[in-house]
Amino acid sequence: MSSATMKADEAVRPMTREERKVIIASSLGTVFEWYDFYLFGSLAAVIGANFFNPLGADGQPMFNEATRNIFALLAFAAGFLVRPFGALVFGRLGDLVGRKYTFLITIVIMGTSTFLVGILPTSASIGISAAVILILLRMLQGLALGGEYGGAATYVAEHAPQGRRGFYTSFIQVTATAGLFLSLLVILFTQIALGPEAFAAWGWRIPFLVSVLLLGISVWIRLQMEESPAFQRMKAEGTHSKAPLTEAFFQWKNAKIALFALLGLVAGQAVVWYTGQFYALFFLGQVLKVDSFTTNMLIAWSLLLGSGGFVFFGWLSDKIGRKPIILGGCLIAALTYFPLFKLLSAEANPDLHRAHQTIPVQVVVDRSTCSFQFNPTGTAQFTNACDIAKAALARASVNYSVEEAAGRAGAGVRINNTMIEAPQLRNMAPAERGPAAAAFNRQVSAALTAAGYPAAANPSVVRMSNPFDIFREQPAVLIGVLTLLVIYVTMVYGPIAAALVELFPTRIRYTSMSLPYHIGNGWFGGLLPATAFAMIAQTGDVYFGLWYPIVIALMTVVIGIFFVPETKDRDIYAGDTVRH
Repeated sequence: MSSATMKADEAVRPMTREERKVIIASSLGTVFEWYDFYLFGSLAAVIGANFFNPLGADGQPMFNEATRNIFALLAFAAGFLVRPFGALVFGRLGDLVGRKYTFLITIVIMGTSTFLVGILPTSASIGISAAVILILLRMLQGLALGGEYGGAATYVAEHAPQGRRGFYTSFIQVTATAGLFLSLLVILFTQIALGPEAFAAWGWRIPFLVSVLLLGISVWIRLQMEESPAFQRMKAEGTHSKAPLTEAFFQWKNAKIALFALLGLVAGQAVVWYTGQFYALFFLGQVLKVDSFTTNMLIAWSLLLGSGGFVFFGWLSDKIGRKPIILGGCLIAALTYFPLFKLLSAEANPDLHRAHQTIPVQVVVDRSTCSFQFNPTGTAQFTNACDIAKAALARASVNYSVEEAAGRAGAGVRINNTMIEAPQLRNMAPAERGPAAAAFNRQVSAALTAAGYPAAANPSVVRMSNPFDIFREQPAVLIGVLTLLVIYVTMVYGPIAAALVELFPTRIRYTSMSLPYHIGNGWFGGLLPATAFAMIAQTGDVYFGLWYPIVIALMTVVIGIFFVPETKDRDIYAGDTVRH
């Protein structure tokens, strides 16, 4: 029988019982690991209030709400920042020792770290130490996840038949969204069962504590799995890599593939993924002022409706190729983000959207006195008048412009024809700063309301009374837009595991695919919410943060077209001593 006929037979035969077991075991464990990781992002506001709210010497909170939110987002991002280091540590271990035992270790680290967050004292009890310990646990989560994904994707791909790797590995791709969906469901049902006050006080710990049960299930599942047959053969023959890091990244023939994979596939995939899920979550809640229950339900419905696309596009990539789908998703997303997010704004909070279009607000200031309010440690105190003015408007989700007034002392906020002077907190005693800032915020809020900005009890904001309150125009349209964003996610993410696996040889596959994946998703994607937030605060444009994913997605399209090969028909064992 010819090689082509054998490959065709492999591509159409039914999935075997053993292959189903491999996919289910790998996917379930990875779902639980993503669940642990994304609890932090879903509860960022609660995390900020409980762990980044220490009291200063004057007995007042050291950070305002905006600073706490940035601090929480950056602590969330800390887990992403260390993911490439986890990829190096566990990728090397996976290529030296084996796929199975490496991602057994990662699930134990992840589950234990998440459980400890659930019992960690807050800043009210132990001060700034709470934030330090939390960030350390978050970094352990990131290290573990850095080793998890590459192991699961490699393990499944090395069990998949030729011509079906896109379909088989697409089930691993579902796990990130499934983990996010599971975390949202647990949070929502806990909120419903306890009520908002009890949840904010102590109930937020329950989703973290539940992870110990998921940890037990995950460990039991992974103990039933056998090592990848491809790795077993290489180990038995002594042909596996003795120095996978050196071979993968210090030999240009392999290193250049990793570099092109990062810039020409993964970077764009990452920003589309995080824009369609996490930035949409942030935009609805923090910018459009939709309550957390409604925000989480809208996202949950969009994930439920759109997640089938992971498997569909994984399957389709076996037919037409990985590149057309991944790069096509990046391009479509970049071209449509602005109209889609403006539609979200118009539907989710019509009064606020109308105010953005019709009510002029300016910060009148000498620009040289303003700071860029990106606070990587969360400890900086912005006390000049320009920063106070911008922070107040950013918290109120106001579109504003900056009017240059060279040599002006202080900063003023002009709302229609009303000018409000921002206080120079740096010239005040510490005890006077809090009351002065609060008085300024009240003045700004009153002027915005008088000019036509909606008050806090805005009846136009979308609100869902229960999980099935979706058969009205507002929630239905919003779910439709969010589902379209999720479909973009499935286009870029569904085929990515197969594409990365196929780029690298078996002996260094775990290491080689893990690093570009986690630099792309950990750095380009993970920093997206905090970067976009800072861009909005800097410019006064609530949509300006979208330029970050748009530029990166377009860069990926260009580099991917010219420098990344199509791999769907590759035999991934072609370089091994013994053929699969």
